[in-house]
Amino acid sequence: MSDATQADDQEIPVLYLHGVARHYQQGEEMLDILRGADLAVWAGQSVALVGPSGAGKSTLLHIAGLLEHPDTGEVYVDGQPTSGHSDAERTRIRRSDIGFIYQSHRLLPEFSALENVMLPQMIRGLARREARQRASELLSYLGLRDRVQHRPAELSGGEQQRVAIARAVANAPRILLADEPTGNLDLHTADHVFNAMMQLVSSSGLATIIATHNMELAARMDRRVTIQEGLVVELD
Repeated sequence: MSDATQADDQEIPVLYLHGVARHYQQGEEMLDILRGADLAVWAGQSVALVGPSGAGKSTLLHIAGLLEHPDTGEVYVDGQPTSGHSDAERTRIRRSDIGFIYQSHRLLPEFSALENVMLPQMIRGLARREARQRASELLSYLGLRDRVQHRPAELSGGEQQRVAIARAVANAPRILLADEPTGNLDLHTADHVFNAMMQLVSSSGLATIIATHNMELAARMDRRVTIQEGLVVELD
């Protein structure tokens, strides 16, 4: 894993994709989405993943988040390879170490904002009282103190996405992966949600990858990468 111990002599990255390849069969044609991609992300570092639709951004995030297996290559979480893990072990790592934010908030409509943030904690085994306290603290931190009892349909788009952010970090993950998290929002709301997310990333020391088309937002992150010919390429 010597390749992953670079970047100013920092410790081993929280997330390291090494030689990751992913292919899909489309009719008689084989599509090479990733062809040996490498990407390392350290604690407290934010990485913007930019590029056109179809370049493989979502595939890379799914593999990084252990939602999808690479055809070849390895995903290391805290320096440990994950390819040999059972589905149950991969699920355990996702619950404890990885938070996801999607373009659509994917909140459960029948539950309040508070309950949506409590649920992943209770699934992990946290007591209801503790889950409620942490959910309340997170939502307040994100400016939703007065909206915790509202259901998703009663919240604005920006408020819904902030609830989704709180839910993603409710179990104190080490890694945060976001796929176009502001893509459905107007520019003003997107900026507000992005600022809230980055403030939380900074205070929590998360290793973060955010796929985005918004180059202005990408410019405010620590690093910018794209996917070219199936490889991850650093920009700037």
